[in-house]
Amino acid sequence: MLIFVFLYCTCSTFNGFSKYSMPEKDFLKQEFMSPPDSARPGVYWYFMDGNMSKEGITKDLESMKKEGIGNVIFLEVNVGVPRGSVGFLSAQWMKLFNYAVNECRRLGIIMTLGVGPGWSGSGGPWVLPDQSMQHLVSSCVQVYGAGKRTIKLPVPAPKRPYFGKEGFTPELKKKRNDFYKDVCVLAFPTPSLDKRIKDIDEKALYYRAPYSSKPGVKPYLLSMSTYVDFPKGATIAKEEIIDLTDRLQADGTLKWEVPAGKWTIVRFVSRNNGAVTRPAPLSGLGFECDKFDTVAVNAHLKEYIGKLLRKIGNPDTKSTGGLKMLHLDSWEMGSQNWTPRFRKEFKKRRGYDPLPFYPVYAGYIVESLEVSERFLWDLRLTSQELILDYYAGQLKKYSHRDGLGLSIEPYDMNPTADLELGAVADVPMCEFWSRGYGFNTSYSCIEAASIAHVNGRPVVAAEAFTAYADAWRQYPGSMKDQGDWAFACGINRLVYHTFQHQSLNDSLKPGMTMGPYGVHWDRNQTWWSMADGYHRYITRCQYILQQGKPVADILYLTPEGAPHVFHPPSSAMTGDEFLPDRRGYNFDGCSPGQLYKAVVKNHQIVFPGGASYRLLILPSMETMTPALLEKIQSLVWDGAVVIGSPPLESPGLSGFPECDRKLKSIAGKLWGGLDSPSVQTERNYGKGKIIWGGDFSIKKADELYPSYDLTAKILKGMGVTEDFKSVLPVRYTHRIIADRDIYFVSNRADKPIKGVCIFRTTKGLPELWDPLTGKTRKLSQFSSRDGCTTIPLQFDIFQSCFIVFAKGTPGASSERINFPEKTEITSLSGSWDVSFDPKWGGPAKVRFDSLKDWALSPEKGIKYYSGIAVYRKNFDLPKVSSANKNNRLYLDLGEVKNLARVLLNGQDMGVVWTAPWRVDITESVKQKGNTLEIEVANLWPNRLIGDEKLPDDGIKNGQWPDWLFKGEKRVSGRYTFATHRFYTKDSPLLKSGLIGPVTIQRKSFKKNRSKQFSK
Repeated sequence: MLIFVFLYCTCSTFNGFSKYSMPEKDFLKQEFMSPPDSARPGVYWYFMDGNMSKEGITKDLESMKKEGIGNVIFLEVNVGVPRGSVGFLSAQWMKLFNYAVNECRRLGIIMTLGVGPGWSGSGGPWVLPDQSMQHLVSSCVQVYGAGKRTIKLPVPAPKRPYFGKEGFTPELKKKRNDFYKDVCVLAFPTPSLDKRIKDIDEKALYYRAPYSSKPGVKPYLLSMSTYVDFPKGATIAKEEIIDLTDRLQADGTLKWEVPAGKWTIVRFVSRNNGAVTRPAPLSGLGFECDKFDTVAVNAHLKEYIGKLLRKIGNPDTKSTGGLKMLHLDSWEMGSQNWTPRFRKEFKKRRGYDPLPFYPVYAGYIVESLEVSERFLWDLRLTSQELILDYYAGQLKKYSHRDGLGLSIEPYDMNPTADLELGAVADVPMCEFWSRGYGFNTSYSCIEAASIAHVNGRPVVAAEAFTAYADAWRQYPGSMKDQGDWAFACGINRLVYHTFQHQSLNDSLKPGMTMGPYGVHWDRNQTWWSMADGYHRYITRCQYILQQGKPVADILYLTPEGAPHVFHPPSSAMTGDEFLPDRRGYNFDGCSPGQLYKAVVKNHQIVFPGGASYRLLILPSMETMTPALLEKIQSLVWDGAVVIGSPPLESPGLSGFPECDRKLKSIAGKLWGGLDSPSVQTERNYGKGKIIWGGDFSIKKADELYPSYDLTAKILKGMGVTEDFKSVLPVRYTHRIIADRDIYFVSNRADKPIKGVCIFRTTKGLPELWDPLTGKTRKLSQFSSRDGCTTIPLQFDIFQSCFIVFAKGTPGASSERINFPEKTEITSLSGSWDVSFDPKWGGPAKVRFDSLKDWALSPEKGIKYYSGIAVYRKNFDLPKVSSANKNNRLYLDLGEVKNLARVLLNGQDMGVVWTAPWRVDITESVKQKGNTLEIEVANLWPNRLIGDEKLPDDGIKNGQWPDWLFKGEKRVSGRYTFATHRFYTKDSPLLKSGLIGPVTIQRKSFKKNRSKQFSK
C-alpha cells in the first residue's frame, strides 16, 4: 500500500526519485509558478499537557491553510506550562483528536502522528516492566578456598537513568526498583590482574550520550586489528567459566562446592534501563517499550496508535488531508543491551553462544582483550539488527498495514548507525537548530539527505529552526540564509519547530509557548498574516527540489557496526561549522546495508532508486567483514573505481578465526597485497580499479576519509570537472529532472555580490527561475566550453535562484545583459500618515515627518508597540519613459523591520520579507494620484519589554493566574500574555518599523558590449 508516498511526498513522485516527463506544455515551469499544496512546508503542532480546545484546533489549522502550511506533526508534551483540563487519552481528548484529524482532512492538511506520547520514543503507562527497555546488569561476590558453601548473591542494582529523575513518578520509580529477572550465574577463577575494558558502559550499550549536545561523545567506536596481550591468568579463560544458574535459590543464595583457589561469582539479572516517555503529558508517562522485541512493540502500538485508529477509523486514502504518516523523532531513549530472547537471537545472528561472554558486559576480559572487544562489536551489531528488524522495521510494517508512511529522525542518542536506522524510513528526517539559538546538528542534515539520495526517496524532511530562548526574535528574513543552506544541503521539506497549539482566548497573545523552546511559528505571531509570502518562496523551492534526482560524484562508505554518526571529511565542506556547504564535487554517505543493493553501470555505482556515483571511498578502518569486502570486490570487478586501503581483520567473533583468513585472502586478490605502498598506486581489477597508498594511506585524527583535494585530483584525472565552481560565496545543489539540469544557487554573504559561476552542463540555453516571485527568464550572457557553461550572475543579500538548463530550449541568444541596470527616479520622502492598533497600545493615527525607528519614539504607545502599523502616502510619478518588458518600475522599501505588505491603488502587490526589498509596480502605478499603503509588522519583544514595567499577573508557581482561570477582567494594564518570560523591563528594544528610504526605481536591460559571454 504505497498511496502514502504519493500523498505525503509530492504529486509527481513515485517510490523513488520523481520521473518527470516533459509533454507539450511545460508543466514543471507552470507548477514552479503555482506549486501544488503537497510541496508546502509543515510544522510541529505541539499540544501542552491537557491544554486543548476545539476552537483553537480549527483556528490553528485554518490559519495554517491560509498562510501556506501543508502538513503537521501532532505531538503532546509537557514543557513549562500548567496542566490543562483535557487529560491525555481521556474520552474528551480522544474526541478532540478525532476532530483534529477530520479538520485536517477537510482542509487538505496532512497529519503525521508521533509513535508515542512526548516528543520521542515509544512508550507509556501501559508498558509493563518486563516489556520495557532492559539492561543486563550484574553483582559479584568473591570466595576463597575449597569446600561446600552457601553464598548470598545480592540483587544487582539498575544503572542510573541517563536523564536522572526526569519523568519518574513515585509509581514508576517503585515499579523500576521492584523489577528484575534472573538471567544466569557464572563463576570463574579470579584473574590475577585487575584489568577492565575501557569505556565499558559505552561499548556494552549501557549509555549512549546525546551526540549533539554533550561534548566528547564519540561519533563511532574504533575497531582495531591489534590489541594489547596480557599474561596467562590475567584474564578469564573461557573454558574455566562454570554455569551455576541452576543452583541459584529464590532468596538469592547459592549452594556450591567451591573448588580450590580464588573465585569470582557473578549474578546477572535484567533490569529496566531507566528510559521513560519524555517530556510526556502526565497521563502519558511510562516506560519505553522494549526495542528488541516485536511483541513488546506491538503491545505498545495497540495501546496508543491502535486505540487512536479505532477512534478515527481507517485512514482515508482518497483524501489529500488527514492522518497519513507515523513519526519516530530524534532518538532520546538511550540504549539497551538485553531482552528475554537476546541469547537466542544472538546465537541465530552471530553463530555462537554469548553466555560465556556475559562477564564482558561488566568489563571483565574473557580470553583476551581482542576476543572481548570482538564480542562487544558483535553485541552492538546484534543490538542494531534487533532495533532495525523488530522496532523500526515493525513500525514501518504497522504503518504500511494501515496505509500510512513512516518518517524517522535517526540521530542523537542512537545506539545504532544513523544511516542504517534512517534507511528504514519512507521519509528520512533530520533536525537543525536556529543559528545562535542552540546546538549544531548540521551533521544530521547531511545524513538524512544521504539516506534519501542513496535509497531514492524524493523527500528529505527537517525539523527546522529548533531554538532555545528564541523569544520571538526570529522572522522569515532572519531565517533566509539558513533555510537556503538547508536546501543546498539536500533538504526539501521544512517542518518548523514549532507551531504551538493556541488553546487560550485570542486576546491573550503571544499566548502558549513550548516553554523556552522553538521558533514561534504560529498564528499568534505579529506577522503571521504576512507569512504566506515567505511560505510561497519555500514551497516553490521545495517543489523543484523534490523532483528528479540529485547529482553527486563521491560516495563515502561508512564502517560496519554501531553506533555510527556519519561525517564527511571536513575538507569536503566550505563555509562555517554551523552551516557547512558542499564544495564543487558533491557527495553522499552510504551505510554497508545500503551498499549491498548497489550495482555498476558504465563504471558508476548505481542504486535501485536511481542515484549514481563515480567514486566509492572506503573508511580508514582496519576491520571489515568478509561479506562486505566480497561486495566491494564484486563492484570493482564490474567496473567501479574505489579509493581505500585493505582491511586487516574481521571485527567480530562470528566465524573466528577463519573469518580473518578469508578476509585477507579477498583483500590480497583485490589490492595485490596488504602492505600499503609508499606512493599512490592504481591497481586494475576486472573492469574497475582500486586506488591506495601514498597520501591516501595517511590517517588524520577523527577523519575516516582522505582529504577532498586528493579525491578531487582523482576525479579530474578521470576527466570529471567540478559540478559547480565560483570564487563568489555561493552555495549550490544540482538535480536532473527529465531533460533538464537544475541548479539551486544562493548567496551566503550578507552583502550583494556579482561574478561568474561555472556549471557542469551545456544542456540548452540557461534560464533563471526566481522562487521569490515565481517568474522565469532567459539568461543571454553565457559561454559554453569543455562540457561547462559559464554565466555572469549577481545576487542581492542572501538572494537565491534556480539556474535551469533545458535540452532543446527554444529561443536564440541575444546581446541583452543578464541583469538590468538600476536607476532611482524618485524618493518618497517627507511625511507619512501612520495608523497603529489601539488594542495593542498604539495611536490610531499619527503623522511621521520622516521615517524612523519606533523604538526611538518618545511616545510609549509607539516605543513599545508590537504588531502591524499602516503607512499611507499619495504620490505622483516624474516623467519617465514608457514601461515594457525590458523597462520595469519598482517600489523599493529600503530598510524594513520586519515584514511589509504593499498595496498600491487598491491592488495587493505582495509581501516583502527579504532582499531585494521591493515590488514590481509597473502594471499598477499611475502617472498622477497614486495611493500607497504599506502594512509593516515588527516583532513581539518591544511590547513584552514594555509590559514588564507593569505589575506581573502571569503564571506563578506553575499555576494559571486567577483572573484567567476564573474568566475575570485583567487589571494589570498589560497588553501581552505568554506562558514563558524571556524579557525584563531593562531588556534592549528592537529596531522596528519602516526605516526606508522608500524609492521608485527603474530597471532596464542593456545590450552587452562585451563579447566575453556571447554564445
